[in-house]
Amino acid sequence: MDPVLLSRFQFALNITFHYIFPPSSIGLGFMLLFVEGAYVVTKKPIYKQMAKFFTKLFGIFFAMGVATGLVMIFAFGTNWSNFSKFVGDIFGGILSAEAIFAFFLEAGFIGIMLFGWDKVRPGIHYLSSWLVVGGAHFSAVWIVIANSWMQTPAGYRIVGSGSTRRAVIQDLWQVYFNPSSMIRIGHVILGAWILGAFLLLSISAFYLMKKKHEEMAHKTIRFALVMAIIVLTLQVWSGDSSARGAARDQPAKLAAMEGVFDTVEDTPFTPFGWVDVEGRNVIGPKIPMLLSILTYHNFSGKAVPGLDQVPKEDWPNVQLVYQSYHVMIILWGLMTLVALLGLFVWWRKKLDSSKFFLWIATVAVVCPYIANIAGWYTAEFGRQPWVVWHELRTEMASSPVLSAGQVLGSIIMFSIVYGLTFVLFLYLFDQKIRLGPDPIDGEALPDSESVYRPQT
Repeated sequence: MDPVLLSRFQFALNITFHYIFPPSSIGLGFMLLFVEGAYVVTKKPIYKQMAKFFTKLFGIFFAMGVATGLVMIFAFGTNWSNFSKFVGDIFGGILSAEAIFAFFLEAGFIGIMLFGWDKVRPGIHYLSSWLVVGGAHFSAVWIVIANSWMQTPAGYRIVGSGSTRRAVIQDLWQVYFNPSSMIRIGHVILGAWILGAFLLLSISAFYLMKKKHEEMAHKTIRFALVMAIIVLTLQVWSGDSSARGAARDQPAKLAAMEGVFDTVEDTPFTPFGWVDVEGRNVIGPKIPMLLSILTYHNFSGKAVPGLDQVPKEDWPNVQLVYQSYHVMIILWGLMTLVALLGLFVWWRKKLDSSKFFLWIATVAVVCPYIANIAGWYTAEFGRQPWVVWHELRTEMASSPVLSAGQVLGSIIMFSIVYGLTFVLFLYLFDQKIRLGPDPIDGEALPDSESVYRPQT
């Protein structure tokens, strides 16, 4: 067994589990700001009921995101010590900025946001919500900047050689605004907002199917559908910018994403298929010239650089990159169809009676989760075999003293802990959904719910 390969698998396990939670808190928090804002402006109790309920769900995702994120920080030192030495000067400033400008902001106001509903004025509580949700977004910004620097490094110089070789900051602004950072920040944030919209869509559809909390569910499902359509539309522009950025800065990645082995004019687009690496082809339907049009935004037929322009030892795993990228695209299409179907059902005034749509909307929440993770897989698999693009290869970034048995043991341990943690998360989330929102002030609980309910 190869300890480097096992370390990569361990880190993939860590980030996959972790990435369930930050996009959820970012997306749900963004939706929450609109709802609480409606309460502050209109003073209608229904909006307060909605905001308090969404805040409870936000708290679960936020806590899980913080807990699971700590594991990856330690993994840099345990499994990737050479990487840590190489990027320490770059990442030290970026991650310190995240702690100072994002994490401390969240930590300072999360208590007011979760527990201060009837203890501070509505405007003060709304401000605390803005600061916590803004901190969650700001945290994502710094993390994506760090990851983008690994994809398209800029503003640095190399000092030392051999085991002392490392990157140091030469131009801080170029580090922050490296060629891919702004594009990728927009893409990641929009992906989280899509997830937030579908979380609300799923919960409200579930309540309408069960005929529970119908006033809140009606308002929530309409709001979620509008937000989903808006953000899904914006993601088209963001995804196009990301792909074109990869064509400019990481042509090997784009070639793997689209399964382009040979550089030919009028490059076709293959929407889905199976990659035959030995045969240097993607087995699937091809749309003539479309990839050239999408990449260059014209009909010149200019060739998209293929993998024949890259030494084979520098190829990523084409199958993994192609499939993860196209899973993300296909799921975007499915989510758009669900949102459009919801708007049609809403127009027909059958939102609470269309069992078919309500069932689809309830289960469709899995789509943005898979799409977000597939997007990260595309970015990370596509960068291989480089951990820092054209500067540090992955096999040179790992900790040299680790044995395969040590890494395998940690993978087994993490798998057990993550499994138990996920069960706990599902239990807590299920309890919150079953209990539903607190009753509006002065309103009695329904008979089926007139039992003691913890005020959490």
